[in-house]
Amino acid sequence: MLRTIAEINEKIRRGQAVVVTAEEIIGIADEKGVERAAREIDVVTTGTFAPMCSSGAYLNLGHTAPRMKIGGGRACLNDVPVYTGFAAVDVFLGATAIPDDDPRNKIRPGHFDYGGGHVIEDLVAGKDVRLEATGYGTDCYPRKKIETWIRLEDMNEATLFNIRNAYQNYNVGVNLSDRTIYTYMGVLKPDLGNANYSTSGQLSPLLNDPYYKTIGIGTKIFLGGGIGYVAWHGTQHHPDVLRGDSGVPKRGAGTLAVIGDLKQMKAGWLRGVSFIGYGVSLAVGIGIPIPILSEEILHYTAVKDEEIFAPVLDYSEAYPQRKPDILGEVSYAQLKSGKIEVLGKDVPTASLSGYYKALEIANILKEWIGRGEFLLTEPVAPLPGVEAGIEFKPLRERPIE
Repeated sequence: MLRTIAEINEKIRRGQAVVVTAEEIIGIADEKGVERAAREIDVVTTGTFAPMCSSGAYLNLGHTAPRMKIGGGRACLNDVPVYTGFAAVDVFLGATAIPDDDPRNKIRPGHFDYGGGHVIEDLVAGKDVRLEATGYGTDCYPRKKIETWIRLEDMNEATLFNIRNAYQNYNVGVNLSDRTIYTYMGVLKPDLGNANYSTSGQLSPLLNDPYYKTIGIGTKIFLGGGIGYVAWHGTQHHPDVLRGDSGVPKRGAGTLAVIGDLKQMKAGWLRGVSFIGYGVSLAVGIGIPIPILSEEILHYTAVKDEEIFAPVLDYSEAYPQRKPDILGEVSYAQLKSGKIEVLGKDVPTASLSGYYKALEIANILKEWIGRGEFLLTEPVAPLPGVEAGIEFKPLRERPIE
């Protein structure tokens, strides 16, 4: 081990830590070699900014006078339903929740202009949000209805809690059918008209720590423009997949569950997203510092787009029929060039992930650490790795008689 996290934090406090982004470390490692670069660099910062559907926020709305039991009743924020199956005034707002009936959502079937992700963005932006709620009334909570405006600052607690973020690699979506299809990977044109992907590649956090040697439960992160933490491994965390020579997964692998105080986040890093014909989501900004504890860890952070490969999948067949066959593998360097070759045809590419926003996150995190405002944390427990043998299980349907 070259250094410990405690030693790095002491250098951060003294303003002496050497911090670079995951983009910068590539050139440094090429020029100086991994061994020398590992001796000189203390922290490498990463970033990603993309739609992350498994996101949401739990909110404590505050008690009314007289008191009201919203828990078990029904509540909406700007007509978007929230889950109320908690105590009296605790609710959960999911990023993909949609209004029951909203004229803004009538452009085409399945198209929604506004949903849970947009409510989260509006709250963080300091806007008034309309709260409508009904309860069944009890002796201790007699009120049955409320309609009012509410802001983020009015709430007792507002916590972003995302159960699956920062996917470690993902599919490239194409469409072999003769009709346009509408997916969470965006609009896919017929006959290989386009290819969409969604990862920041060489900047992406888990692609810079492919075996989770530094990122674990309790890791302090940039989340939505503020401070957050890795709370657990995310849903569908599946590290036991095909990997390349550098250890980087060639398929969707690890995921993170993350948590942080919504009140200190910024709207620019939490953006409501609408996918025509599919639904709504929330674009989330996440940045994670990688402490350089060894040469091995630095080697992983120097991964390049041309070394990271993703599977090309036909979404007209693979979803919802779940056929496992892939059409090939392409590198992120190829994807970022603007076109890839699929079945002998040149196909234009587009990213749902904002690389320049991801780079901005990595630079912000670099500045925070450089100014001594952000110290690193020791994970309290590791994320499950390849050896955990976690299975990716489909729903096993059984008839109900």
